[in-house]
Amino acid sequence: MKRRHKMKRGWRWLVAFAVLFALASGIPGKADTTTNTTPNAQTLAARVNSWMHRRSSSSQSSSMITPSQQKAESVLTPAVKEQLGNSIVWNGAGAFIINDNKTNLNAKINSAPYAVDRLDSQGRAWQGDAWLNKTTRQYRNRSETGNGATNWKPAGFLQATNLKNGPSHAYDRGHLLGYALVGGISGFNASESNPKNIATQTAWANEARSADSTGQNYYEGLVRKALDQGKQVRYRVTDIYDGNNLVPSGAHIEAKSKDGSLQFNVFVPNVQNNITINYSTGAVSYQ
Repeated sequence: MKRRHKMKRGWRWLVAFAVLFALASGIPGKADTTTNTTPNAQTLAARVNSWMHRRSSSSQSSSMITPSQQKAESVLTPAVKEQLGNSIVWNGAGAFIINDNKTNLNAKINSAPYAVDRLDSQGRAWQGDAWLNKTTRQYRNRSETGNGATNWKPAGFLQATNLKNGPSHAYDRGHLLGYALVGGISGFNASESNPKNIATQTAWANEARSADSTGQNYYEGLVRKALDQGKQVRYRVTDIYDGNNLVPSGAHIEAKSKDGSLQFNVFVPNVQNNITINYSTGAVSYQ
């Protein structure tokens, strides 16, 4: 038994060494043949972070089941369509392309970065409008900047948990202007309890971030990448409500970079495959 135990420990060390070697080489199971130098700690850390991100994205994709077209179109009532315009095209990945992906945002401006959040006439979180650059990016965790967890709930936040066949919960505190994009702007309330910037949003609509499951986080990722590359980006998110509903039907998201390399105009429906929402109250029924 002792001999077997030692052999198991030996195998664990061998596997651990193989993983470390693979990470250091940048390609699992394959040595780096482009250079004979050993990666420094910063390079190795970057490769580990990249590897972890790929694993996280893969895990996220498997849990964030993309809503069907029928599910997504369930929120496109006449009142919602009127606010979005005539050109609304399914993108095959959970969302809709508006106006051929073109926006009328003016990105040819010269000013300091800014972020403005607005309530509508009924006091609902309605629109976030921003002019962004790399200085507006926030790389620190919420808990490090005093914007951590909160018990505050936006209107219609009637949570449901332990769900199956998709995200395990119904709702997130859905931001209009994301923390990672505007958290570096002094004076802007990037917390999860800002009633001008937070509305009730499904877990899928908020978190999904893969090319085949395009929730709000996917489009924010395009903006994050542009900012990290030193670009300036005009960015606007408008929550679309049907009448007096407490819960928005979805988020109309627009972006345009000053150099013209980034532009999109989309609508992310506030839906999720494993639930049905009463948008007037926020009540959830399971599917």
